[in-house]
Amino acid sequence: MSRIRTLIDEATIASKVKELGKRITEAHRGHELVLVPVLKGSFVFAADLARAIDLPLSIEFFACRSYGDGTESSGVVQITYDLTKPIEGKHVIVVEDIVDTGLTMTYLMENLATRKPGSLELCALLHKPARTKVPVTIDHLGFTIEDVFVIGYGLDYGEKYRNLPYLGVLEPE
Repeated sequence: MSRIRTLIDEATIASKVKELGKRITEAHRGHELVLVPVLKGSFVFAADLARAIDLPLSIEFFACRSYGDGTESSGVVQITYDLTKPIEGKHVIVVEDIVDTGLTMTYLMENLATRKPGSLELCALLHKPARTKVPVTIDHLGFTIEDVFVIGYGLDYGEKYRNLPYLGVLEPE
């Protein structure tokens, strides 16, 4: 059994999400805004962020994976669910749980750019710069963290722990 160390508590996350929502609202007034949460990890963050944005918006989901059931990125990106509607001419914000190596996000942003959105931005809850292999521009960032494997608030380990209301790190007992 492992112990979970709290990395970022629920109140701190809620405050940051409200701040991100306010900044996105101010930057995108008058635009046709589309949030594109990257499933599965960003679903909790995206739901809270959508409620924090005071604009009409639509949501289109995209799913890809590069982890499998482990804690290290496999480096291979697999699209598991694609957008169902066109984003051409729309202002798109990709909502991601964590950017670490940058490989998956580079692939995703390049893929979406070919669909000719009016603008394309990235909103990430977490950035882990120690693992960067390909730099990625994060337009709206929640937190920068150390090189630890994070669970909770949508992030998982073997599909478990997504339901924790905070971000934590599994530590051996």
